[in-house]
Amino acid sequence: MPETRLAETRLVETREYPAPEAFAAQANVTVEAYADAAADPVAFWERAASRLDWTTPWHSTHEWEPPVRNASGELSVPAARWFVGGRLNVAANCVDRHVAAGRGAKVALHFEGEPGDRTTVTYADLQRRVSQAANALLALGIEPGDRVVVYLPVLVETVVIALACARIGAVHSLVFGGFSAEAVRFRVEDTKAKLLVTSDGQYRRGSAVQVKHAADEAVAGLDHVEHVLVVRRTAQDVPWTDGRDVWWHDVVDTASDQHAPEAFDAEHPLFIIYTSGTTGKPKGLVHTSGGYLTHASWAHWAHFDAKPDDVHWCTADLAWVTAHTYEIYGPLSNGLTQVIYEGTPDAPTRERHLEIIERYGVTVYYTSPTLIRTFMTWFGDTLPAGHDLSSLRLLGTVGEAINPAAWVWFHETFGRDELPIVDTWWQSETGAAMIAPLPGVTTLKPGSASIGLPGIDVAVVDEDGADVAPGRSGTLVVRRPWPGMARTVWGNPERYRDSYWAQYAGKGDHGGFYVAGDGATVDADGYVWILGRLDDVLNVSGHRMSTIEIESALVSHPTVGEAGVTAVTDSVTGHAVAAFVVASGTDGLSVADLRAHVAREIGPIAKPKHLLVVPELPKTRSGKILRRLLAQLWEAEQDRRAGREPGALGDTTSLQNPWAVDDIAAALASA
Repeated sequence: MPETRLAETRLVETREYPAPEAFAAQANVTVEAYADAAADPVAFWERAASRLDWTTPWHSTHEWEPPVRNASGELSVPAARWFVGGRLNVAANCVDRHVAAGRGAKVALHFEGEPGDRTTVTYADLQRRVSQAANALLALGIEPGDRVVVYLPVLVETVVIALACARIGAVHSLVFGGFSAEAVRFRVEDTKAKLLVTSDGQYRRGSAVQVKHAADEAVAGLDHVEHVLVVRRTAQDVPWTDGRDVWWHDVVDTASDQHAPEAFDAEHPLFIIYTSGTTGKPKGLVHTSGGYLTHASWAHWAHFDAKPDDVHWCTADLAWVTAHTYEIYGPLSNGLTQVIYEGTPDAPTRERHLEIIERYGVTVYYTSPTLIRTFMTWFGDTLPAGHDLSSLRLLGTVGEAINPAAWVWFHETFGRDELPIVDTWWQSETGAAMIAPLPGVTTLKPGSASIGLPGIDVAVVDEDGADVAPGRSGTLVVRRPWPGMARTVWGNPERYRDSYWAQYAGKGDHGGFYVAGDGATVDADGYVWILGRLDDVLNVSGHRMSTIEIESALVSHPTVGEAGVTAVTDSVTGHAVAAFVVASGTDGLSVADLRAHVAREIGPIAKPKHLLVVPELPKTRSGKILRRLLAQLWEAEQDRRAGREPGALGDTTSLQNPWAVDDIAAALASA
């Protein structure tokens, strides 16, 4: 078994926020759900699945083949199946059933474009649009099981095409609209997609940016791509390939709006979503129809306490798994109204999100710690006056562990010092939230996502698979299969086995643990505290430290808005702590003061040896800081100063802000 790099936890958070009594009195889920799920997890998930409409009921709720070593020591590939024999249509569960129940006039989507254009789509409108897109896909030769790559920004059409794929059994793979041609091409090639859906351009930070040329480059020479379907968004002149390229308004908007959805097997693939990282090629994770939708729909209803009159806003890009689950399939399966916004938070002003919350009466606001920390640097201790946010009743965070200081700021400002914050931990691999508070039940602790949801068995274990003692760090695992889990890596089941199941194969009551790749600790109350990726742990003079703990200490200083911490090579101590910080805008930032602050908060061993102020940190589209890229940039600068050829940077195609790389390199060069 490979060495697991575990951190020694030092930072202690003692603040607690009990569930408000009024909220608890009306909550969808009560404390009894934990005991019910623990007593019979399979029966619990059966009840969750029964919230959906099934054309054919399942005959076996769950089948699991854990990874097993044969006589030669080879490890088998695990296989999970849920609701075996059951058939359903995912799109019908998200759209048609609400129309059939008489709710067709209810708003499904409030769309707001970055330039200020707005569209309201009811469930009846959505049914017609999805039916048209489904008929258009069929006319273009797309059949069940075919792959469709979607390279679009946050538009109504993006939701429509995803649901249309689900309606006809095609497998969609959404790609961030800001990705390079190279990143798109990899996904088109890997999936052997028959169709790429893109736009002429998109609005980004106040400008119309052309996209079609990148799409053309992505599919050049790929014979399996039969068509490129183009949404007219910016009305720019674009290159055109006759016979291959087709306009959305020519083939979708003119198609019949009548389409009878077909039911598909519960294990039929629904979508492929690619992980991002700075090393290795992205993994295409396959999620299936019945299990994923069961988990997504129940989790959204439970931990966001979904009510019929909610206006839900998940701020993620639609290509991120958070948006798949909490912007498409979760809210729509529960029949909610939601907001989708095309642009950036500061276009044209930094108050755009506040304006949107007020305009649509948003009740549930789900965003990233990165954006919260950005707001802290923009707004200071109070939000700008002139915006009525009283419609908000629940907040949520996702992307990576939130620093306690940012959690408290979010609670005091957006939350009026009274609203619950649903801090969620999950991954592309898990399908939906795994660790999250139930807002009517859970006492909240800033910086902790609390405990596993009912039906989810998470634990923090040592290298032998035993539970760690409270306060000790270990590896975060899931000890029992769950419906929303990714079934495989597209085209590479061995990578799925090796990445997630090999380390603890044979452990526990179910033949193995899913390894999340995160280090964590548990406190005396059983709350899980994420310490960061296991490969982000720092080793300084034999002391293992968590990057997130040091970042949290830095962000708790009033002059720091964001921080990214990484390990860099040090000939004496093994690793040295290098911190990259973004100023909050408050005067008085001092490197010496920050180093002393970290020493007080955690201990002298955690003081950053190197501390650099940078304009911004490199982040994935989901808001995760790419710490390994920070280390690579640092080492590259050291190579240059020593007259050596700098090593190549890892994959940067997943960055939402690629310009940050050059900005940090320039700051390092001038330091």
